Amino acid sequence: MDKDLRIIISGGGTGGHIFPAVSIANAIKAKHPEAKILFVGAEGRMEMQRVPAAGYEIKGLPIKGFDRAHKLKNIEVLCKLWKSLRMARQIVKDFRPQAAVGVGGYASGATLYECARMGIPCLIQEQNSYAGVTNKLLAKRVKKICVAYEGMERFFPAGKIIMTGNPVRQNVLSTPLSVGEARKSFGLAPDRKTILLVGGSLGARTVNRSVMEHLDLVAGTDVQFIWQTGKFYNRQIMDFMKGKELPNLKIMDFISDMGAAYKAADLVISRAGASSISEFQLIGKPVILVPSPNVAEDHQTKNAMALVDREAALCVKDSEAPGTLLRLALGTVADDRKLAHLSENVKKMALRNAADVIADEVLGLIKD
Repeated sequence: MDKDLRIIISGGGTGGHIFPAVSIANAIKAKHPEAKILFVGAEGRMEMQRVPAAGYEIKGLPIKGFDRAHKLKNIEVLCKLWKSLRMARQIVKDFRPQAAVGVGGYASGATLYECARMGIPCLIQEQNSYAGVTNKLLAKRVKKICVAYEGMERFFPAGKIIMTGNPVRQNVLSTPLSVGEARKSFGLAPDRKTILLVGGSLGARTVNRSVMEHLDLVAGTDVQFIWQTGKFYNRQIMDFMKGKELPNLKIMDFISDMGAAYKAADLVISRAGASSISEFQLIGKPVILVPSPNVAEDHQTKNAMALVDREAALCVKDSEAPGTLLRLALGTVADDRKLAHLSENVKKMALRNAADVIADEVLGLIKD
């Protein structure tokens, strides 16, 4: 293979797009340390900070999504799309990639469209069980489509689909701590059942309400809780908790070591993002999913139901969670047989070494 290996990776907007993108880049670099990898993202989105922090160069496009509520604003959106296509074309000409990878998000649409127009072989990775708009539009132009769920031929040409799974954060899979040590690291008793509540780095309002409105249930149980509030909600919650002493409730705005948090937990309560679900599958962690209603095409509900249909997870509607979630969690964590059943079934859905498999597919495009 040419020693001057050059690959573009494009996409972002959410951690669910960025984590896989960086994992794919790391897998390519592990196989070919001399490879030059350039990321292309959207200006003002989190990839513009997260990608450089991971050690990669990134270029930003001014692209934005269409505003369905305020249609006149889409004149500006179209102008930015046109400008982004021109900028993407110039980035591709200057960088001269031999292959391009799209992981979803508006920037990947513009970038891979221009790459495909120039004859550069392209691959897209779809994390969710319901394909995003950008990837559906790109499907006809790319060579290969890597997916994490069965049945994706309803969105994509069957001959291009490869079942790879979603790349995940390595520190989630490789924690050296025992269960007791992990609980101690959060200041909790090493031998008591533990529930982890997470709503993403910014938090999930509904998950937080489910705890705040039922502190009596928390106070009345021996079960321990690790509660990631999210940075956006933390100050409000800490004000609410003043004067309320609950030694079995560990409150954190953000958890940096998710490997330790998962290890400590007998049960997780989480949104149904594709990356999180892939992590639960790989570590075999019982989970109650609370799909976010504020995502395109309600794809988190579809992600969750793909597990529920296999008895690999429980699911609570966002609108019903404040009233029912905590009682369901306490009932589930007390049922060892139920926990074992969920763990066994979710582990069966795991697809391992996704980043390596996708990296090999990208390198295969260049060889071909």
